[in-house]
Amino acid sequence: MTIESLIVWVIVGGIAGTIADWLVSGVRMGCLGTVIVGIIGAFIGAWLLRLLNVSIGYGIINDIITAAIGAVVLLLGIRLLRRV
Repeated sequence: MTIESLIVWVIVGGIAGTIADWLVSGVRMGCLGTVIVGIIGAFIGAWLLRLLNVSIGYGIINDIITAAIGAVVLLLGIRLLRRV
């Protein structure tokens, strides 16, 4: 893994985590937590969209949308577990 790909992961994770944070209220993670949620969300989103056989597109916009979808799912799960 190169430093450039690591930087892209952090940027995409930050953007996706921020989008998910805007969409899901009640879960505040902080700056580092938002990036981590976005990166984990990228894996969840890719798995979920592959499972549903859905293709959004190509490029960095696809990566951000996929990561945001996964991050929203992750934050909804966290919010659900915090209520229990």
